[in-house]
Amino acid sequence: MLPLGYIIRKHSINYHCYADDTQLYLSIKPVNTNQLTRLQACLTDIKAWMTSNFLLLNSEKTEVIIFGPKNLRNNFSKIIATLDGIALASSTTVKNLGVIFDQDMSFNSHIKQISRTAFFHLRNISKIRNILSQNDAEKLVHAFVSSRLDYCNSLLSGCPNILIKSLQLIQNAAARVLTGTSKRDHISPILASLHWLPVKYRIEFKILLLTYKSLHNQAFSYLKDLIVPYYPNGPLRSQSAGLLVVPRVLKSRMGGRAFSYQAPLLWNQLSDWVQEADTLCTFKARLKTFLFDKAYS
Repeated sequence: MLPLGYIIRKHSINYHCYADDTQLYLSIKPVNTNQLTRLQACLTDIKAWMTSNFLLLNSEKTEVIIFGPKNLRNNFSKIIATLDGIALASSTTVKNLGVIFDQDMSFNSHIKQISRTAFFHLRNISKIRNILSQNDAEKLVHAFVSSRLDYCNSLLSGCPNILIKSLQLIQNAAARVLTGTSKRDHISPILASLHWLPVKYRIEFKILLLTYKSLHNQAFSYLKDLIVPYYPNGPLRSQSAGLLVVPRVLKSRMGGRAFSYQAPLLWNQLSDWVQEADTLCTFKARLKTFLFDKAYS
């Protein structure tokens, strides 16, 4: 993969490599077609390198997705489809490490996929629930359901409540299957008795955990660069409060869902007792207690 990375960097294009999966990222302005020229030159060099090494650029497994306003997406889709004679049909959704991305970054398709898979497993667990102990049944629920609710859930931060509610229904159903609770009974006391954080607060937990790691040099640099400590101009009480700068964003353009906005927004709401945890394990324990009280108080 090293020669391939060298070719991509030569054309000043961002990329990620996961095992045998290589992804290119390119920001394109509507009035600037030079970016497409760079992409075409990069693809040409990649194709030539693969041919010289007896490899094949399989267009059937090559996916392209364009993020942006709908009218601009349609225009760029027609152009990109003909780059260097390689069939690159624009897709409305692509899967990235198990997460389904759509062009509007709504994650509707991803949440629907989680719902289908989770309810499939819940139906199977419910069929054998009577012969399982409480401990074994809980292990199955966490393995097949909770793990799917938690996987990459930080991407859902700032999503509309209607989407989060779809995931919350999955957790509610899992709690009912595990405890044998009737559909008529209120679910919050059941979740609290199981010591399960609701989905909304599980997402906040993940964002705040990444924030803590970023502040303590335990995260990747591209996350650390998005966190800016707050330093007031004068000697104010907030100087030692451990606050972060909340940037101004356009929420109508998804800015309110960015990590650079959500992380400081949630961090500034934490108590000093949680922020000042000296180890990661201590922070996680205090954070769960803080969010648990916030969810069920």
